[in-house]
Amino acid sequence: MNEKSHNIKKIDWILVAILFTFFCISLLAISSAQTTSYTGSNFIPRQVIYYGILGFIILCVMYFDIEQYKKITWYLYGFGILLLVLLIFMPEGKGQIGEIINGAKSWYHTPLGNIQPSEFMKTFYILACAKTISSHNEKHYLHTLKTDFYLLIKILGLLVVPFLLVFNQPDLGSALVFIAITIALILVSGISWLIITPLLTIGVAAGSFVIWMVFNMQDFLKNNFGIEPYKLGRIFSWFDPYTYASDEGFQLISSLNSIGSGEILGKGYLNREVYVVENHTDFIFTVIGEEWGFIGASFVICMYFLLMYQMIKIAMKIKDPYSTYICTGIIAMITFHVFENIGMTIQLLPITGIPLPFISYGGSSLMGNALALGFIFSMHYHHRSYLFDVNEDD
Repeated sequence: MNEKSHNIKKIDWILVAILFTFFCISLLAISSAQTTSYTGSNFIPRQVIYYGILGFIILCVMYFDIEQYKKITWYLYGFGILLLVLLIFMPEGKGQIGEIINGAKSWYHTPLGNIQPSEFMKTFYILACAKTISSHNEKHYLHTLKTDFYLLIKILGLLVVPFLLVFNQPDLGSALVFIAITIALILVSGISWLIITPLLTIGVAAGSFVIWMVFNMQDFLKNNFGIEPYKLGRIFSWFDPYTYASDEGFQLISSLNSIGSGEILGKGYLNREVYVVENHTDFIFTVIGEEWGFIGASFVICMYFLLMYQMIKIAMKIKDPYSTYICTGIIAMITFHVFENIGMTIQLLPITGIPLPFISYGGSSLMGNALALGFIFSMHYHHRSYLFDVNEDD
């Protein structure tokens, strides 16, 4: 077997097939969305280009061994923080470097399109947490409540800067992704449940109390925190969209009508009737639900389950803790994106600006997810080479 053939076989072709399936689904859904809602716009060529960039990023990241990334983890984390900080000082406005979209200053305006640095920071944050956890556990082989609490403080310390920078843009959706990643990594870090259980209890109680305050203490929030009632419209419309049908609830009602009207088999390609704003980006699942019905929507969800299953298989094969924690963080990141995006279209969760991974139109999301998947491909690619090396030495 020549070296070229050997290297080709080391690629995870199941992951490649899954990504190609998402590529086809994305083009079908976007082409339908732009036909009925964005006449004169053609997002397909740009999405194809973005997928080409996705493939290039994956190949570049896959080329290097995961141990090489471990050596530069802190440089990558610092670079991500730098991108978020510089964004604050960039000239803002339409066409300016600091592009403002939907009231959030979250993008750099570039010749390739609008680039959202938080999408890359999510992966850099995962790398930093993975290295922190693995290094801590190597140093403190015997766990105590003191060492576990110290590890928790270190993880939260890594979280606070990117979380506050993203939350301040403001981008609540991406900020919540950082929290989801953190929770997943804490659960697998080996920290004692004597610490985790009270922490989760406090978190759930605090979240519930905040929601209660939104409905019952609006004057208090306005007088003490400067939060005007209209800024809480998304939460109100989440619980009761029909009361706010002419304002915040309009998008959710349109989404529910679109998906519900698809019934079991859907109306067929290009046969949608319900208008949904942003149905080529954050609400692309409504296109799938209406045109392909319950069957098509279920197929898309099953593809995500297959993606997660394949990544979990890779994580289970790898003995290196650093790589395992990276897999965990990436799985949590993509899972939260899918759960939140689909959940907000069916009123399971409040609406946030989170795209559907690998299907929604947009370069930042695809490139950010490509960076994350590149590490998964790298683990699979180089893990096999290590196995062969061991056998040859034996």
